[in-house]
Amino acid sequence: MTTLRWYFDFVSPYSYLHWQKLKQLPQFAQIQAVPIAFGAVLHHLGNLGPAEIPAKRRFAYRHLQWTAQAEGTPMRFPPGHPFNPLAALRLCLAAGASAQAVDVLFDWIWRDGHAGDSAEALREPGARLGIEDVASAIAGPAVKEQLRRNTETAIAAGVFGVPTLAIGDELFWGNDAHPLMAAVLADPGMLQQPAWQHLDSLPVAVQRNR
Repeated sequence: MTTLRWYFDFVSPYSYLHWQKLKQLPQFAQIQAVPIAFGAVLHHLGNLGPAEIPAKRRFAYRHLQWTAQAEGTPMRFPPGHPFNPLAALRLCLAAGASAQAVDVLFDWIWRDGHAGDSAEALREPGARLGIEDVASAIAGPAVKEQLRRNTETAIAAGVFGVPTLAIGDELFWGNDAHPLMAAVLADPGMLQQPAWQHLDSLPVAVQRNR
């Protein structure tokens, strides 16, 4: 059976939107949700986050609002964005990174518009997940180490953005790429067709301004 890993970060509203689609897939039970620190991925690649570029931030927020409305997904931005997602990521891992944990935390932050950047802010969703002492749960060395390993694994796999669905060794990035992901899940041999294989062998032609 092909390994299916879904790399995401709670700071990403696109991850929230994509999660709703993943739950409708017949393969959903096979998908392993993998929380990662997206900021560490950006740092590794030397990239800025979308919200760190003013014009891109303005466009992205408008696009997100339109996409959520078009898809019929309730979405309300948290008090501040981008925010530090480490507390939410670690709480998710402390709760086993289960589908329920991902659901509860995404709904808390992106459906209901609450902060997700501290143990105090996450006290209520923590209780819903059976974790009464959120501060202790997210401070545990094992949870911190798991998040670090998840992120390193994502970087080693070539992940460059979130959300990313890894179908075996193939990476599919972005909420808007979901139809392609679903097509490949339904027909894994699609990428082996000559037209697709040709794309992998295209040379890079770099033209410099003179």
